[in-house]
Amino acid sequence: MRGLGCFWAIELVTNRDSKQPLAPYGSSSEAMGKVIAKCKELGLIVFANFNRIHVVPPLNIDDDVVAEGLAILDEALSVADQYYQH
Repeated sequence: MRGLGCFWAIELVTNRDSKQPLAPYGSSSEAMGKVIAKCKELGLIVFANFNRIHVVPPLNIDDDVVAEGLAILDEALSVADQYYQH
């Protein structure tokens, strides 16, 4: 993850050592498409760019809404696990 204040991005990779992106720069991938689709299926609309999912909630967001969004994101990220290479 990287970010500042309330503007964060989760960078998805296929391997932590090589840092190979889940989607190539300037493009998308089947894997990223499936992660984004799972977010939408669960009710979370995300802004994704290449291999990043941007997390930019409003500063006046309620704690319960944050918890719900993070739970959805956590479940959707499990889809990316099948593309991880050890």
